[in-house]
Amino acid sequence: MKSLSGRVSKVTSNLLAGEWQADTPVNEFVRSLPDILAVREMRKLARALVEAKETGGARLLMYGGHVIKCGLGPLIVRWLKDGVFTALATNGAGSIHDLEMSLYGATSEDVQAGIKDGSFGMWEETAIHYGNALDRRQGIGRGIGLEIIDNGGNTRISPMAAAVENGCTVTVHPSLGSDIVHPVHHVDWSALGREAEKDFVSFAEVVGSLANGVVLNAGSAVVMPEVFLKALSSVRNLGFPVENITTADFDMIKQYRSTFNVVRRPVNALGGRTVEVTGHHELMLPLLDVFIRAEEK
Repeated sequence: MKSLSGRVSKVTSNLLAGEWQADTPVNEFVRSLPDILAVREMRKLARALVEAKETGGARLLMYGGHVIKCGLGPLIVRWLKDGVFTALATNGAGSIHDLEMSLYGATSEDVQAGIKDGSFGMWEETAIHYGNALDRRQGIGRGIGLEIIDNGGNTRISPMAAAVENGCTVTVHPSLGSDIVHPVHHVDWSALGREAEKDFVSFAEVVGSLANGVVLNAGSAVVMPEVFLKALSSVRNLGFPVENITTADFDMIKQYRSTFNVVRRPVNALGGRTVEVTGHHELMLPLLDVFIRAEEK
């Protein structure tokens, strides 16, 4: 047997939770949290975002459609206005939910009921607006943002429209055949491919500027991690010095591609910091905002 006095322990009293009240200021609340596990990850990411903003490093937010369905469009809009992130990238679902919410105030249908009668995804207004966005020849992301703005959509809840208004890059990366607008005649696949190529080029330009910056993937399990890795390899091939980046992933469960393609492989190859937080987006992303605000004070 050995004495505890000589043991190195992982948890000590200085790491434990402090006290807070209903009116405790945000920065004091964050300081009172136990400095363990996910709290440390949150602090690391918040600090990296603030540092990158101060030094001019790019801050890229990649996200899936579930983030918009969870009601977080207004938070992303505020992040863009406050300069927390400088670029957005999403999959096809993220663009469709954004378009429907901002133009019609509702999204996310009952898929099971729609499959039964064949109505799943067959929504004329959504398809027409999407086709019109492609016809603008501005890329999918910017095209949808302009479509929302020009049709009087609610730009306060639309990340894509807010990106256009604030001069931020916004790109969409569809997987052909996977989105509700793909089977209908209003959307021409040749136009979809043409505009998707423009968005990949724009996305790669953002990735090429990520040296000393931050990339956060929230809720895209496959598409954005795969697109990110291809873009990263492409810009490195062209000689862009994308090094010392902070890579982060937020999702409800750990996913293979986001864990390796976004978080670990880039940092293992190029250096930097990694952050992984597991939890529901509607809780974890607002909490991240709280940590950012506390870090800025």
